[in-house]
Amino acid sequence: MATIEFLLNGTPIQCNVPPDTSILTLLRDHLGITGTKEGCASGDCGACTVAINNQSDSQSRFLSVNACITPAHQLHGQHVITVEGLATDGNLHPAQRAMIECHGSQCGFCTPGIVMSLFTLHANQQHPPSPLTPEMLEATLGGNLCRCTGYRPIRDAALSMQDYAWEAPPWFDASQPAREPIQGSKPTANDGAFFVQPTTLAELTDARRRYPDARLVAGATDLWLENTQRLTALNQLIDVTRVAELGQIEQATFQTQPGWWVGAGVTYTQLKPLLDMHFPTFSHLLHRLGSQQVRNRGTLGGNIANASPIGDTPPVLLALNAWVELTRHDDTRQLLLSDFFIDYKKTALAADEVISRIFIPQLADLATLRVWKLSKRREDDITAVLGAFCYRINNGILQDVRIAFGGMAATPKRASRTETALEGQPVSKASFQAAQRALAEEFQPMSDVRGSQYYRQQAALNLLERLYLSLSSPNQEVMLHAYAH
Repeated sequence: MATIEFLLNGTPIQCNVPPDTSILTLLRDHLGITGTKEGCASGDCGACTVAINNQSDSQSRFLSVNACITPAHQLHGQHVITVEGLATDGNLHPAQRAMIECHGSQCGFCTPGIVMSLFTLHANQQHPPSPLTPEMLEATLGGNLCRCTGYRPIRDAALSMQDYAWEAPPWFDASQPAREPIQGSKPTANDGAFFVQPTTLAELTDARRRYPDARLVAGATDLWLENTQRLTALNQLIDVTRVAELGQIEQATFQTQPGWWVGAGVTYTQLKPLLDMHFPTFSHLLHRLGSQQVRNRGTLGGNIANASPIGDTPPVLLALNAWVELTRHDDTRQLLLSDFFIDYKKTALAADEVISRIFIPQLADLATLRVWKLSKRREDDITAVLGAFCYRINNGILQDVRIAFGGMAATPKRASRTETALEGQPVSKASFQAAQRALAEEFQPMSDVRGSQYYRQQAALNLLERLYLSLSSPNQEVMLHAYAH
């Protein structure tokens, strides 16, 4: 089993632990670093938040991550910062001082995670200097739950961090000399377990061919729940996060369409600048895709390969008519995303293939994309129903209509009959009533804890009604606030 070598608060660490060890378990059980807490063990509460030094991006020097669902072996060659590392010679970090002065902590269990999220906010504001906006604050704290304070004093602490002077400790600059390494604990048995970390696509496909039963792991934001919630052993893992080709975004033309090839390993955080510029509605949806900790880790390819019927990005990609590229050791093929999803959690991906890239076509002239997500909570919640609508209007006539839903079938799926009912029709009540009749017969959604079959059917119809109202009254807001609009 490979040894992990990384920096912890500036101190070199060497550990040899099982493949399915999380950063949280490594810190608490193997290294005795107990400031990081376990709250939910599913990446929802943020009590386990730590920071990773992100040397590749000067705009986000530190990334917050959920230690409970991040594989420890992915720390190899990285620098992780925990709450224990913030104070220097008894001098607290501004996030810690502000939390004290603003009475931002009561029981204190969630406080280390909140402090670490505020630390990343403070650090990234300094390099380069930037003002704190409400959107930045909301994104930073959206993944940290506190059951005591009501959040106002935590918000006050965030706003007052700049009032406190701080001298960066030696570990803040990765170029500073490191201290002598500390040895962590070692497992007592191997049992054929391994954690493979290829760095090229060729190495990845070769590992996939040699180890067909191994699990691929990227952000682990869903996969790791099998370990923490179902207690499933994940003893054979192929990590894709170091594969250079999977982290690239390239502008290109494919099938005569201009657009972008996005590597399957690109995280939501890395994808956001592209979406901000060319797909603002898609970008806005990301605010509701998990928390900032999840967006820093989760990948576009992982969300597709997971094939969940309630994944957030597949319906939008379907409405954009996206493609996926599937690669094996000796072959590459491209497939429309609509042909990739076969059945519940079943895809066209062969046992020795990996998703290497996703092609996102550029919106055609005069085309519009709208995305609406329904969930019980606004932030950090899973979709009940998500509707994505892409269309053009030419002289009042709907053209190139593509509609996709999540939460309405066993897979993310295009609403083909509804599209046909609207294609070439005027924006009128009669046209949309016909489309609603088609939609009512198109899906038979399941009932679960997030919504009954009736709720989902009615919600989808209401989203279509909302589209009609938005088009027929373009200068009037249909709802008081549509967060993912």
